[in-house]
Amino acid sequence: MELEARLAELGKVVREHREVLLTEEAAKTALVMPFLQALGYNVFNPSEVVPEFTCDVGIKKGEKVDYAICESGSVKMLIECKPASSELNVSHASQLFRYFATTDARVAILTNGVVYKFFSDIDSPNKMDDKPFFTLQLDNVRKSDLRILEGFTKQGFDIENIVQEAGNLKMQSLVYKELQKEFQEPSDEFVRLIATKIHTGRITTQIRDNFKSLIINSVSSLIRDRVTERLTSALSASAPGDEEASEETGEEATFTTEDEIAGFNIVRAIGAKAVDPKRIVMRDAKSYCAVLLDDNNRKTVARLHFNSPTARYFGTFIGKEETRHPMLDPVEIYRHAELILKRIQELAS
Repeated sequence: MELEARLAELGKVVREHREVLLTEEAAKTALVMPFLQALGYNVFNPSEVVPEFTCDVGIKKGEKVDYAICESGSVKMLIECKPASSELNVSHASQLFRYFATTDARVAILTNGVVYKFFSDIDSPNKMDDKPFFTLQLDNVRKSDLRILEGFTKQGFDIENIVQEAGNLKMQSLVYKELQKEFQEPSDEFVRLIATKIHTGRITTQIRDNFKSLIINSVSSLIRDRVTERLTSALSASAPGDEEASEETGEEATFTTEDEIAGFNIVRAIGAKAVDPKRIVMRDAKSYCAVLLDDNNRKTVARLHFNSPTARYFGTFIGKEETRHPMLDPVEIYRHAELILKRIQELAS
């Protein structure tokens, strides 16, 4: 099962059981160990995933960090766990700070099972940074997160690439924050930079204030345009057969909502137990979003009728007959896992 599908299943555990994962041990068993398994590590091999890793540090004797990921006796990553109910902060990482300087590890993870904060030594060699270079929210995994996580898998682990990527991510975060400040409240320097490229005369206070307002409005418009372009491009790329489907259904393509994406990911995660999840794709139309096997509109796995603000349904199939199930939240799709698996097995045979 690929990383995306495994993380989708863990996201389901978080949404359904977070309120009962009140202890550190519960978070480890239900979330952290499966997360390490999703990355390809054998949690039952004590030489690869070392629980309660001990390393005496100065006058601190017998202190332990929850897990150490090792290879050929060398420590690759250190992991410190807290209860799922804990709000993570740097005060929770005292052991990580100490162990980081005394082991071979260049990566440390602080987690409560739901949130994973990744640290390295970007600022100063062999000294763990105060701030994480990457944060993963298990119940809200983005496509960009999956690309980054591939570098931490057992197969893809390359410390030099990780450290380089960590530096880039940290710099990108700083650039993002500065741009966010400029877009929300442009500085005089930024306003002058733009104004001098357009205005040929003297930049008076009135002209500067006018350009400041124009910049804020233009940035908002630019972002809206880019979002529209990305959505249109994503729909075209992920649904090359939409034109054919639209002709058959008499419907126009529309934008995919977050709930439809969430619903699709849940169906794919369930279906991954029966087929390669890459075979399960999504096609969106005006009145419903179809989940298909092999991108074939004659192999409909399910339909997401999520466009109505008052009545939403999840459609399952037996043969050509669709049964619509009332649905308030995409998570409720898991109740129909047996029907989904049976349908996929039927279509795949």
